[in-house]
Amino acid sequence: MKRFHKSKLAWALAMAVAPGVLNAGPIKFDFKDPKKVNNVVFLLDAPLESINGTATGVSGTVSFDPAKPAATTGKIVLATSSLHVDNPVMKGHLLDEEWMHASKFPTIEFIVEKMTRVKTSGTTTTATIAGKLTVKGVTKKVTVPVRLTYLKGLLIKRNRVPGDLLVLRSDFTIRRSDYGINAGIKEEKVSDEIELKLRVAGAAPH
Repeated sequence: MKRFHKSKLAWALAMAVAPGVLNAGPIKFDFKDPKKVNNVVFLLDAPLESINGTATGVSGTVSFDPAKPAATTGKIVLATSSLHVDNPVMKGHLLDEEWMHASKFPTIEFIVEKMTRVKTSGTTTTATIAGKLTVKGVTKKVTVPVRLTYLKGLLIKRNRVPGDLLVLRSDFTIRRSDYGINAGIKEEKVSDEIELKLRVAGAAPH
């Protein structure tokens, strides 16, 4: 009988501790990607020309708690020099002083300040992020939609090491005139609106 009571007590203690183990708190995900699979796509669709490009110099960290996704914080950083278009002359102009001035402003940064309208279904959380976007030394408050997918234990399939993945997807539009990127110049060929598409994954090795 005593053995039975001890077993029952042990089971009760295990059940009490289990939620704390399962919900161990926020996980820090590193978005630096040596494989350069992470990317940002940008599109400027002007009346005369449509400019499409990519950037792979993604880094930064995000703290994500699967049990409390609304508490997500972090920063995504993009190396300005990694902005790429296929036309070499156009790429040179893109990175020079008049446009992105990559040598003076080496990074583009987005800081997460608050998440609202948070909804989670299975492994995916959708929300609206309020944060600060810094481009060419100019910082603006922005609100963007986001979809976060938490993939527990699947880092092994991407990077061949045990751990978790957090995939971040977001599509939104900014204006180059808001960030002092040659405002009002050549808008017939270079649109003021810049469409951005983020598809990036962060790693949390075990």
